[in-house]
Amino acid sequence: MMRFTMIKKYLLAISTGLIATIGSAVLHAQTVPVGLPVLEDYYRQQQLLGNVDSAISFTIRPITAQALDRSRYLHYPDSSRTDVVWESADGHGHLQVLPVVWQNQLNTAYPYGWNDGPMIPARGVQTYLSAGFFAKYRWLSVQFRPELVASQNRIYEGYGGAAGPDSDWYWYGNRIDLPELFGDGGYTKAFLGQSSIRLTLDPVSLGFSTENLWWGPGLRNSILMSNTAPGFNHVTLNTSKPIKTYIGSFEAQLVGGHLEKSGYPSSLLGDTSAHQQYARVKPEGWRYFSGITLNYQPKWVPGLFLGFIRTYNTNQKDMGRGLRYYAPFLEAFSKNKIAVDSSSDDGIPRDQMLSFHFRYMVPKANVEFYGEYAKNDHNWDSRDGMIQLDHTRAYTVGLRKLVPLHNRFGGYLQLAGEVTQIAVSNTRGVRSAASWYIHHQVSDGYTHRGQMLGAGIGPGGNNQTVQLSWISELKQLGLMIERYVHNEDFAVHTIKDRRRNWVDASVAAYGSWDYKQFIFNAHLQYIHAYNYQYNFQPAEDKNDYWGFDPQDKNNLHLKLGVMYRF
Repeated sequence: MMRFTMIKKYLLAISTGLIATIGSAVLHAQTVPVGLPVLEDYYRQQQLLGNVDSAISFTIRPITAQALDRSRYLHYPDSSRTDVVWESADGHGHLQVLPVVWQNQLNTAYPYGWNDGPMIPARGVQTYLSAGFFAKYRWLSVQFRPELVASQNRIYEGYGGAAGPDSDWYWYGNRIDLPELFGDGGYTKAFLGQSSIRLTLDPVSLGFSTENLWWGPGLRNSILMSNTAPGFNHVTLNTSKPIKTYIGSFEAQLVGGHLEKSGYPSSLLGDTSAHQQYARVKPEGWRYFSGITLNYQPKWVPGLFLGFIRTYNTNQKDMGRGLRYYAPFLEAFSKNKIAVDSSSDDGIPRDQMLSFHFRYMVPKANVEFYGEYAKNDHNWDSRDGMIQLDHTRAYTVGLRKLVPLHNRFGGYLQLAGEVTQIAVSNTRGVRSAASWYIHHQVSDGYTHRGQMLGAGIGPGGNNQTVQLSWISELKQLGLMIERYVHNEDFAVHTIKDRRRNWVDASVAAYGSWDYKQFIFNAHLQYIHAYNYQYNFQPAEDKNDYWGFDPQDKNNLHLKLGVMYRF
């Protein structure tokens, strides 16, 4: 009874805030695309400096122009110019030309990098181009921002070519759609990109979109929703800005979407007869994605954001009728409740994931702390969850601090660090635990068009990043140190040799600079792969355990880009 009373209290608060906000609604729906170079992170930095509404969590993205209070000069943060090129006589409509974005990428030895949308993991040169417009009249808005990607997609030494494909490697390949190579030869593809059509009455927006989404507080990784893959077709119902109530502010998004496969086999490298021997035929057709994310900022703790995310991934052929198929995130969290409720059938072949996250920012100290704790499968009950909190878990923790510089350069010194752990924990020794993002029934896994929907480091991946940079408005110069462990689950399960984990250690220099209507960005990263593709050459003397010949590889990851703002 007490729980029901609390639920009614919170629903009443949200409803009251919703009605009050709609009463003074402004009708816009333009967004800052996830991954937009420089500008997207600029607004989050500005929040730490007290220049952006502290009710915005930055855990549900893309962020809208109205939430940022930048509806007429979104791409010129200093408000010296306006993006509007035409406005209707009655003042209810306008047209804006969106910036042209041109990004280029190079990997010299093997694919590296994530959080780059429609760009593919590939060796060689790759280029990305995007432009478009935003138009709105009263409550209706259209954002058209298509994307074009072209890649050399050069052959490289993958697992299928270096160590030779085997049944254990294909055990993963048969449970997720992550091809080593996107076809034979060059790759070119056009996407609708960051486009949408919406009906918006602030603070609520309903529409169809192909935009990338980002759910969670992470800067480098998000466990359940990142922009590593291209945006997928989806229907969305979301808040366009925080709903402020007498108990705090709320943000939310509900999504139902269409996921596609890459169309490529796990590998096109090495002995193709082995592919035919081990590759399993996967179900035809698309997959249905459903997800919800909710964020709450308590009124009594300014700067604290608490949220959760729940996602489901189902083969289209296994879809039925009814709410439990299209909105399964409304069902019970614990398996024991599903087992005793015949109307809530967990026997449906689908992959479910859940996460809880927080972000705490203190503008007076110019600092933020954040974390995300996720479960690859639900616990039997709350007791099971407390006893084995580590089972099927993944997590991200991070911080960022801005220190004002009182010298002739001015600006701020930015220190940021983040740790993400996706590899399966040691509880798998006493109970089964599959790797994150793979699934034995939804055999394309948690992917879209051959790339990760969640953290770009992929199944079994771990990542640690430290960054130090100087920032001043849109200008930034910095250094990054990164350690990336490739699929540790595969190394533990198959390689079974503590000397052979594949680990990339890297150092990068990066920067951005604005000049008039241009924003330039660059990133140069040197990567040393220890035990590339889990390879090494044992010593001739079997007693010389550590005397092996390392099979390492060096890689150069280069990114250059420019944005032109009209």
